Amino acid sequence: MTMYTGETGDHCALPRTAAQARSYVRELVESGPVLGSAEREAFLADVLLVVSELVTNALRHGGGITEFEAEVGAEGLRLTIGDARSEFPTVRPREAGAGVVGGYGWPLVARLSQHVTVTPVPAGGKRIEVLVPLGLAAGEPLPG
Repeated sequence: MTMYTGETGDHCALPRTAAQARSYVRELVESGPVLGSAEREAFLADVLLVVSELVTNALRHGGGITEFEAEVGAEGLRLTIGDARSEFPTVRPREAGAGVVGGYGWPLVARLSQHVTVTPVPAGGKRIEVLVPLGLAAGEPLPG
């Protein structure tokens, strides 16, 4: 499990809020591969949105975060978030003109991530693993 320093300076095994997770991931990105300013800002915006959505969903709908790992490498950000509920994320059907609130997060995660895997955990719950690509539009193949 990835350890990170919380907002109060204490070491926490898991973020307790989306803000804590975003802060940790921002530090990872800023200390990671050297990127141009515009490229870094675009990557950071995508990464922080994905982190926010996955952490918020785990807290609101998943019974709490059971796992949190983040790593920035040459391919981009690899993020793993586990939660306590076994139900997989779903996309709400939408009708034109219907004023449905919410339900946009999972499609955004899928659009911004190159790889998305949802795996049931034998003891209960699920693990969601994503790769937010570095410097490429989501869905484009990585070079090499």
